[in-house]
Amino acid sequence: MKVEKPSRYIGMEQNMVQKNPDEVDVRFAFSFPDVYEVGMSHLGMHILYNLINNEPRYSCERVFAPWVDMEEQMRKESIPLFTIDSKEEVKDFDFLGFTLQYEMSYTNILNILDLAGIPIHSRERGEDFPLVIAGGPCAYNPEPLWEFMDLFVIGEGEEVTLELMKIYDKHKKNGYNKRKFLEEVQATMEGIYVPSLYDVNYNDDGTIKDRFPMISGIPEVIDKRMIRDLDSMFSPEKMIVPYMETVHDRISMELFRGCTHGCRFCQAGMIYRPIREKSVDRLMELAEKLVDSTGYENISLSSLSSCDYSQLHLLISSLMERFEDRKVGVSLPSLRLDSVSIDILKEIEKVRKTGLTFAPEAGSQRLRDVINKGVDEDDLVNAVSYAFKEGWSRIKLYFMIGLPTETDEDVMGIKELSYLVKDLFFNRPPEERKGNFQVTASASCFVPKPFTPFQWHGQDTIEEFNDKINFVKGSIKDKKVTFNYHDPRVSYMEAIVARGDRRVSSLLYRAWEKGCRFDGWSEHFKYETWLEAMSELGMDGSFYANRSRDFSENLPWDFINPGPSKKYLQNEYTKAIKGETTRDCRLGCTGCGIKDCAMWGVFN
Repeated sequence: MKVEKPSRYIGMEQNMVQKNPDEVDVRFAFSFPDVYEVGMSHLGMHILYNLINNEPRYSCERVFAPWVDMEEQMRKESIPLFTIDSKEEVKDFDFLGFTLQYEMSYTNILNILDLAGIPIHSRERGEDFPLVIAGGPCAYNPEPLWEFMDLFVIGEGEEVTLELMKIYDKHKKNGYNKRKFLEEVQATMEGIYVPSLYDVNYNDDGTIKDRFPMISGIPEVIDKRMIRDLDSMFSPEKMIVPYMETVHDRISMELFRGCTHGCRFCQAGMIYRPIREKSVDRLMELAEKLVDSTGYENISLSSLSSCDYSQLHLLISSLMERFEDRKVGVSLPSLRLDSVSIDILKEIEKVRKTGLTFAPEAGSQRLRDVINKGVDEDDLVNAVSYAFKEGWSRIKLYFMIGLPTETDEDVMGIKELSYLVKDLFFNRPPEERKGNFQVTASASCFVPKPFTPFQWHGQDTIEEFNDKINFVKGSIKDKKVTFNYHDPRVSYMEAIVARGDRRVSSLLYRAWEKGCRFDGWSEHFKYETWLEAMSELGMDGSFYANRSRDFSENLPWDFINPGPSKKYLQNEYTKAIKGETTRDCRLGCTGCGIKDCAMWGVFN
């Protein structure tokens, strides 16, 4: 067989929408730049797909990155990239929109453009090619992709996407001119960034001197776009049900946006502020329709910290009461140790035990205070003790290594917490030990991200990461404790792109030219090729990844306003180095500087 999984490309799934192109005014191709089974598990794709297709004169179709076997056949047979909904060529659409969830998918974006027959550089695309746009969390530093995108959406996309399509529709019917369209949306729409309308100067040391608009009437600062009322916001009542197994075969329901906690490493917790919740009534209404339309037997309650939904117990008990007879279970993707409710776990286990994942993030209390995690060892003990009492026997723990101020003692805490969980299980009376015990500790390598208090902090070197990984790995001697870890080389490249400026776009292009794609997949990551690309360009990766930055430096993403002020982020970084914590914003204002906060009114 030439193509291993043809079901990635056939479409025709349950709840797919298909429209006649002759009856549509504006066509949008939505691309998740990874394989089908990863992209189909992304809730944002389901939201925008149904949102756009809900408009009678607009259509949205899907396109994913062909796996290497399919790409080989497409290039061999000169088959241009097509959408899986109508099988029409991507280059014939009005928009090609990418969601930016992970920096190591960026070479896939270039590959998708090339396979579609669309010029990779935006300056080479004329009126006859789609407008190439991007949004998502990684768009908060758009500069590494500036040469390839016509525009970026900064913030939440539900409202702005339809507004963009309506303005484009007007231009299309009245004589479309790409430049005039881009200038209009940059001048009139909040949350839009057209990189070709701005320029950047650099200092002799390689840092940014200044950036400026190249035309008058456009903003110097780009404010993020935010949905204010999640109950009235569009939410899908159907989800496409794939023929093949995907990463998450289940209903995904979003409880709220934002996060009540100020974890200093977490970009999402900063850029998605303030807290906005959906009501229980609205969620129950959506659950009813999604269960009926999909037939899935699990509802995953997804948000940044789902246990902090203010009416979680009421919601879960209502869901279990409504769907228990239909054997529909409820799961929480991960649990904050301080938020675990015995009553909630009792409700969840009525249908099935769906597995428990906890995220201590750091091995010691000192380091958890540095990152403002807000949990302690007693929280872990209480949570897993109850889980074991109720019959759970498999626990996953998530950690990060390379966090600011980390010591060997902090790193060894990963092993010690894992052994503590094991001891809590085996110290129970034999009759209370149910199932085959296993604790899995997974460690990712810390990547400093834009708009976090740690954005100024340099990343550990690959050698330092490896030393810490080997330190933990060598200390674990128990077969009941599994230690998994992320490849530090991938995290190093991720940091270069995440903290990069416009010059990184040349690196992405050179790496793609040299064969890089699917860089987030270990079997396809070509570290030596990335190093060769940097060497050919005379680029020093440590300038972006490992260098700590001064508060006075102009950062590549400083022209974007994400909500929390730069002063707030600086104060939080200073507190972190001192080991000071900041209280939860549900208990009082943390002074993060967000305007029109849904919880606390207007900040001055």
